Amino acid sequence: MSRILAAFLLSAAIASGARADSTSVAVPPARVVPPAQACPPVRAVRLTSPVTVDGVLSEAVWHNEYAVTDFKQRDPNEGTTPSQKTEVRIAYDDDAIYVGARCYDAHPESLLVRLSRRDVSVPADRFSLYLDPYHDKRTGYYFLVNSAGTLFDGTLSNDGWEDNSWDGVWEAKTKVDDQGWTCEMRIPYSQIRFQRAAQHVWGVNFRRVIQRNSEEVFLVYQPKKESGFVSRWPDLVGIENINPPRAIEVRPYVTSKAEFLNHAPLDPFNDGSRYEPNGGGDVRIGIGNKLTLNATVNPDFGQVEVDPAVVNLSDVESFFDEKRPFFVEGSSIFNFGNQGGDSYWGFNWPEPKFFYSRRIGRAPQVGPPDAEFTDTPIGTRILGAARLTGKLTPTINFGTLHAITDREFARLDDAGTRWRAEVEPLTYYGVTRGLEEFNDRRQGFGLMSTVAARSFKDESLRNDLNSHSVMGGFDGWTFLDKDKVWVISGWTAMSNIAGTPQRITSVQENSRHYFQRPDASYLHVDTTLTSMTGFGSRYWLNKQKGNGIFNAALGYMSPSFDVADVGFHTRSDIINGHIGGGYKWTETTKHRKYQEVLGAVFASYDQAGDPLWGGVWAEGSTEFSNNYSWNYSVAYNPQTTNSRRTRGGPLTLNKPGYEVSTYFDTDGKAKLFYYVNLYGYDQPTAGSYNWSIDPGVEWKPASNIILNVGPSLARTVESAQFVDAFDDGLATGTYGRRYVFATLRQTTVSASIRLNWAFTPTISLLTYVQPLVSSGAYTGYKSLARPRSYDFDPYAYGGNPDFNFRSLRGNAVFRWEYLPGSTVYLVWTQERVDVDPYGDFDFGRDFRALSRANPNNIFLAKVSYYFSL
Repeated sequence: MSRILAAFLLSAAIASGARADSTSVAVPPARVVPPAQACPPVRAVRLTSPVTVDGVLSEAVWHNEYAVTDFKQRDPNEGTTPSQKTEVRIAYDDDAIYVGARCYDAHPESLLVRLSRRDVSVPADRFSLYLDPYHDKRTGYYFLVNSAGTLFDGTLSNDGWEDNSWDGVWEAKTKVDDQGWTCEMRIPYSQIRFQRAAQHVWGVNFRRVIQRNSEEVFLVYQPKKESGFVSRWPDLVGIENINPPRAIEVRPYVTSKAEFLNHAPLDPFNDGSRYEPNGGGDVRIGIGNKLTLNATVNPDFGQVEVDPAVVNLSDVESFFDEKRPFFVEGSSIFNFGNQGGDSYWGFNWPEPKFFYSRRIGRAPQVGPPDAEFTDTPIGTRILGAARLTGKLTPTINFGTLHAITDREFARLDDAGTRWRAEVEPLTYYGVTRGLEEFNDRRQGFGLMSTVAARSFKDESLRNDLNSHSVMGGFDGWTFLDKDKVWVISGWTAMSNIAGTPQRITSVQENSRHYFQRPDASYLHVDTTLTSMTGFGSRYWLNKQKGNGIFNAALGYMSPSFDVADVGFHTRSDIINGHIGGGYKWTETTKHRKYQEVLGAVFASYDQAGDPLWGGVWAEGSTEFSNNYSWNYSVAYNPQTTNSRRTRGGPLTLNKPGYEVSTYFDTDGKAKLFYYVNLYGYDQPTAGSYNWSIDPGVEWKPASNIILNVGPSLARTVESAQFVDAFDDGLATGTYGRRYVFATLRQTTVSASIRLNWAFTPTISLLTYVQPLVSSGAYTGYKSLARPRSYDFDPYAYGGNPDFNFRSLRGNAVFRWEYLPGSTVYLVWTQERVDVDPYGDFDFGRDFRALSRANPNNIFLAKVSYYFSL
């Protein structure tokens, strides 16, 4: 623990220096390998002549006596002999490790040979290599190729948690013949990290999928009733006299972007078109034998899929997944709080995401002053970012990321007078993470810190943004028994934000805190504060082994806890807990491959002891022998209180409610794959309900084309939808403030449409389109009669919050990896938005209006080139 603490403090000092210069479940723990799965070492042989990576096993090395053949099924029949034979051999030279695999098949005409874009999974026969070069029995890499030659890769952590965000530069080719299919892989040492040694011992494993049988075979597998994967792997021996390379990998890029945008007449900043050349680059450097430095300068992420449109009527920020490659790759090392256990149930616990990388480069947070014409950047420019990750010792994982975003200005024009206004200050973001394992991974202890620090040029922005935010915390786990059946895991953290009294007052009153609640005697707004400190903690008890399932947790966040400046955090002031269990059947029967049933009771309270939510819940899931699956759940929520409905006003009641949901899908490897998700929630005594239906179909008309269409229909009737709040001396029952509500009837129709068309393993076209229409009509205006009730008085409200929101957004991305690691992107992005102030829904009218809406079009060409120094 002392070593990780020293490393953590050192990294924090580095982060502090950088600031001075720059003025979102399953983590399996380790397992002991059962004797039945004990596996002899796998031997690699040194090459005496070159290997041509073409998928044809013609070289002599692929016919030596060191073939690995003793594979076992994990699915569908755990531990049995595979239906087809597999032979694997490993070789190496001074620069790379090589794998040759012969996947025999008695019916090669039945192979599923499907092509897709790199890392886009499709049902197909496939082969995987797993490597643990550190031999720490907890982390590693995987390299996968399917029978059509599509590459997949990623990293493993916490003894089996997969992260597919990493993209290595390696080669693999496949060949289908009358005996089945073959593959060859070449993985350069520059792509993996390992320690310097005269003789190397790594961990290794192999996996083969025989798709038509839904059969998955491993050299060593993780039993379905247990946890732990990497710790089971056999040793890879025979690698001698190689050294970790000190290669520097560089990817410069250039872009050309053309924007054709909607604009107002005579707008001096936008005549409808804009052209912008740009450039930047990424670099990857090995630091010693254990650490990797990734850095980016002026990154461009124009090739990523656009975010879906949403209509958010709540007081909680919408969450969007990170899709930008620099921040996605290797992000699992910054996961905090959920380490050691293999399941983390929540039940209305607002688990913070302590590092939410989309904070870096987001849209400017301060609106520009009023003017006739304005031009505000849609995002904040990232001047540069760097990430250092790896291992400080064989048992200490370490990661730190630092980024600086530029000062951004809006351009304004009023009656011919032009000026600029700052809308985002120069900002530094930093995160540092360390995790050490003890006692053969029976215990673990980690530390994490985050920081955001801003340099204000326009002093008025100090009232809108925190001057700095910091978070520090520790997490970990400990097993309670020698067989590693029971584990306690969790986290404890402290947050601190600082700013002007006006800014901290605003934070106290925002939706995460609501300190202004008039009936909360333990809360009050302090307008003199210039900082705010809070605490949070959450711990789970989990059963990790056997057919029986048990999960319990207890968590607390103080009213002033806040990590939203760098993380994603929806609310504080909560005490939450649950206790649950269940049973799973893992043996295959005539009709079923897997079955589990679960149940739990749960509750949430605020610091005053008011019940905020609670209930009982039950769920089941079944995987059938024909590869269909079915998931189903029910829940009941008794009457509780609601501290958010009035948006900072007094408590109201949550009326009792009933929830039911079900999901069903068919066999994913079929040409036509169907699925449907149904959800419903009803509060009969309140007159509120919502339901949704989300069917979908995936069609594979050819071996290289996948079309997925997922329409969605949702209906909401909310009898107490918040509309407005204002001071009113006549509202004596609600502390002199009027809280106006109405019955909202909302209908939303949307669809998610994706096309994956792979022309070769390195040339592909991906398209994504999302049409959405949402209408909301407000009727029966009323005001809250008294606190802690669901009673209302009629009220004549003069506004019109009805809406009809129509959106169409999507993009098409053509990708060509013309050399390993070097890529050309051609991207077209379009967005249409139309809004009207009426609340009725008319399918034909609304979609016709959407088709007539003027589009914004953006075209991007991007070329990157990879080379190694």
